[in-house]
Amino acid sequence: MTDANVTDDVLRRLYEEPPEGFVATRAAAIEQARAAGDRDTAKRLAACKKPTVAAWVVNLLARRRPDLIGELVTLSEALRSAQRDLHGDQLRELSLQRRQFVSALVADARKLAVAAGAGAGKLPLGEVEATLTAALADPEVAAQVRTGRLIRAAAYAGFGEVPRPRLRLITGGDEDPESDGPEGDADEGEELGAGPEAGRGPAAGHVTTPGLGTVPGMGHEAAQEARERAARERRRREVERKRRELERELSAAEAAERRADQQLERAETAERDAEGLVDDLEAELAELERRRAEAVAEVGRRKLARRGAERETAAARRRVGDVQAALEDLG
Repeated sequence: MTDANVTDDVLRRLYEEPPEGFVATRAAAIEQARAAGDRDTAKRLAACKKPTVAAWVVNLLARRRPDLIGELVTLSEALRSAQRDLHGDQLRELSLQRRQFVSALVADARKLAVAAGAGAGKLPLGEVEATLTAALADPEVAAQVRTGRLIRAAAYAGFGEVPRPRLRLITGGDEDPESDGPEGDADEGEELGAGPEAGRGPAAGHVTTPGLGTVPGMGHEAAQEARERAARERRRREVERKRRELERELSAAEAAERRADQQLERAETAERDAEGLVDDLEAELAELERRRAEAVAEVGRRKLARRGAERETAAARRRVGDVQAALEDLG
């Protein structure tokens, strides 16, 4: 029966091991489990994936400073609650705490990695920071970080400093007439012929409006309303155009992400298969080496037996010669 504590200790060492030593450490642990007849543990270890350097740094932090990861989870829950309830002041304060806390976590993680033998200049601290930030935003990522067995860095693109604004499309009839500002009033005065030169503008009862031309019988208020409607329609079309563009970009990004995940999964599967083949070949090589040693020992035993037989044959021949000589002497 597998000792769960022993297995957990092996996994702990495995994921605290720098990535360059992961495969060798895993192979040794698998061989030890097989030698002990523990096939379940050997299979479990064989399924363990090698972490990236960034994931290894986060694993070190999770295993050696679990108290800090606990604080990270607590802060993430507070952030999500504030964002959900739209508490702006609370959210801004917590966001500031988030930045400061993540920076402190990255610094601690860097110290742990350097103490474990990693070169400080080669550590992907940006990926470490992105993973910790993602853990603040996504409970699933936080749960993975707490296990100390990440295999790659994580990222979360949707985390914001403040809640996402509630957007609405402007379709006309509900827009604030003051939205065009003072400049709009000035333009209106010029276009409507206000001022000393007003008598030289269009005839009374005719108003010129941008995009509409000269409209007979349209008063100043109607012209202003027409301009506002036109402006709202332009804004609506622009919002719709941007929305469609962003949706296309999102679809393309999600498709690329799926392709990348599939490619990564295939690569990881191929790596596991190759490592499994190496393990099988090593096992076969060990068996062949054992059989070779037995064959060499058998050859040695056969040589000794042959030499003994040669000595007995020589003695028998001498005895035959002696007997023949004795018979000749009697004759």
